[in-house]
Formats: sequence, C-alpha cells, structure tokens
Amino acid sequence: MRIIDIHTHAFPDNVAEKAIPLLEEEGKIKAKLDGKISSLLSSMDKHGIEKSVICSIATKPTQYNPILKWSKEINSERIIPFPSFHQDDPFVFERIEEIKKEGFKGIKLHPYYQKFVVDEEKMMKIYDKICKENLILVLHTGFDFAFERVKIADPEKIMNVKRVFPNLKLITTHLGAWEDWDNVEKYMIGKEVYMEISFSLEFLEKERAKRMILAHPSDYILFGTDSPWTDQGETLNLFKKLKLPSELEEKILYLNAEKLLFQKDN
Repeated sequence: MRIIDIHTHAFPDNVAEKAIPLLEEEGKIKAKLDGKISSLLSSMDKHGIEKSVICSIATKPTQYNPILKWSKEINSERIIPFPSFHQDDPFVFERIEEIKKEGFKGIKLHPYYQKFVVDEEKMMKIYDKICKENLILVLHTGFDFAFERVKIADPEKIMNVKRVFPNLKLITTHLGAWEDWDNVEKYMIGKEVYMEISFSLEFLEKERAKRMILAHPSDYILFGTDSPWTDQGETLNLFKKLKLPSELEEKILYLNAEKLLFQKDN
C-alpha cells in the first residue's frame, strides 16, 4: 500500500545538530530521529513510506529566506517541503506569492512558536492570500506540549476560519486539535475540514480514535506522524490496529494526500 506522510520535520544537517537537543529540552520529549533529511529517508525506506511533507516553521521574519533556500535544495520526488514565513514579516504577502511561484504546494504555520491566535484579524488577511494562491496550509492546532495551555488554536477558532474561508485548503494537525478532542468532536467532526492523525493515536483510546475517524468525511482524513517526534513505523502500526475498512485506509494513507498535493489548480 502506498503511503504519504503529510506532517514531518527536518532541518539542515548543521542546524539539526543544535535544534533537536534544544527542542527536546524545551518540550521534555525525546526525538526518534536526529532531524536530518538522510535519517528521515532511511525511516521512510524502512516503513514503506513513499513521500513525506517537511513542515518548516519561521519563528522570526529573517528565517524566511534561509528556509526557502533550503526547501528548494531538498525538494524531490520523495521530499515535499512546505516553507514558512512569519506573520509579522512586512513582506508577508510577497512571501506567499514567491512560495507559489517557486512551485511549492503549501505552507506551515504554528501559532505557539510564532505567537498568534488562529482567528485574529491579521491572520485572516494572510489566509485570504493563501487561499487566493491556492496553497495548502498545514496549521498546528490544539495545544502544544512545549507551551502553556492557552486556547489560541482550538476547534472553535479553527471553525471561525473555515466559515470565512470555506475553500482554504487547511490541514489541521493531531486529529483536529491536540488534546482538545472533546471540542474536536463537538465542533469539527463531520465537517469538511482536513485532519491529519499525527500525535493523536498515542494519546487517544483506540475505540475513540476509530469512532472519530469513522464519523468524519472520508476524504478529509490524512496520515501524518510528526516525525522525528514520533516514530513513523509506530504511528503506522497504531493506525493499522484501528482496523478501518480497507478502502478508507487507502484514502487516509495515500489517496487523500495525493489528491490534495497533486491536483491541478482550478
């Protein structure tokens, strides 16, 4: 079975050697890989994963150019980079245009690391531009284990964004919103909003995870792992233990992501 991992992270080799230990300390979590592209590719080979999306995060405006340059360097048949910009960048709209012009499929933003509220007015203007450029947005949603639990990316705010921009190709992470799954079920399940499953099956009871997935539109669930913070093989095993219908498994593991990543612009 073909597999696309819609949510992974990696860094340039010299950056990874510093960034991974720092992020491990901040988040009180141990990485499963060293954060290098070579290690991710080895993991993909080991677990039969065809393609992985690399999600970068610009924590300040000056990181845009280095991220874009590296993203162009690593772009390949198997590695699909999603660059990032910072919302306070004075050239933010030009950045979005450039990402599109360079042929990238999407963008990654993270409200905790970048310090924004997902439905604030400034962000709405940014989503409008992303939508007009027909780019995918992978947005960290829910809480984050490395930060205080303030609601800046919760299901109600996510749905505020979707109501304003129903055509925004928004991928919410961690089965809608990490460790805010009561509200995911209340506000998001059953709606046409993309969810990827990373860092959720490890925390949810198997039957609850299965119930949530089965109750959501089958075209709107994606496979993701958040590697190197989880092991791709372990996430894949947890997913298979749900024993979903084979047609749905194929959609989640590959077909939904393939359609989203490789469909022609309208």
